[in-house]
Amino acid sequence: MAPVRVARAFRLSILAASAALALGGCMQTVGPVAVAQPRSDLDYMAYGQPAGPQPVAVVDNSGGGAIGALRNSFAAAPAPVDVGYAAPMPVPVRYDASYHLDAGDKLRVVIYGQEGLTNTYAIDAGGAITMPLIGAVPARGRTTAGLASEIAARLRNGYIREPSVAVEIEAYRPFFILGEVAAPGQYPYVPNMTVESAVAIAGGFSPRAKRDVVTVTRSDAGGAMRAVVPLGTPLGPGDTVYVGERWF
Repeated sequence: MAPVRVARAFRLSILAASAALALGGCMQTVGPVAVAQPRSDLDYMAYGQPAGPQPVAVVDNSGGGAIGALRNSFAAAPAPVDVGYAAPMPVPVRYDASYHLDAGDKLRVVIYGQEGLTNTYAIDAGGAITMPLIGAVPARGRTTAGLASEIAARLRNGYIREPSVAVEIEAYRPFFILGEVAAPGQYPYVPNMTVESAVAIAGGFSPRAKRDVVTVTRSDAGGAMRAVVPLGTPLGPGDTVYVGERWF
């Protein structure tokens, strides 16, 4: 009887140990974990669709628990997209109908149906253009539309019953650049010019030039205005640019 009791006790201890091991294994096993990527409600309202791909469920059967689920969520997330933003293109500045004419501007005057009067006219030093039939017409300080109206009024006074007149600028009066540049002097004005492009037209700075700012003089009906400006400042027809000398 004693050997039978020993064998039975040994068998019970083995069964108890096996049960303990099984219970321990069940406690360490983690069930499937689903991880979904977040969805942006703002993107959905703005564009009518989610910002990224639909949520993907990642199942972790590796027994890694929460750490394994987190690792899988990073693996399933889409790679970040590098979005570049280009600087806005500058808008060209053109002289509109408010531009005031002055001596040196060259105009194309068109009188519809009157080829003998249609021609190119330059504004002289006195600020006028001289046309057949009507003679000198003051142009300084006027706009192209104002000058066209004046020409039409004079032609209507005993010459043409209902004249149709158009005036456009064929060439702007020149600008001047003086001081420490390679070739100072007078140059044709080009729309959208800046101080920097004026310096380039004059051959660039001299070795002694002050290169950060220049002095610009501008004349209008109210008189002359002078200011120290940076190189990116826009220029107008008839402006005078002076490049000073730097102190070493």
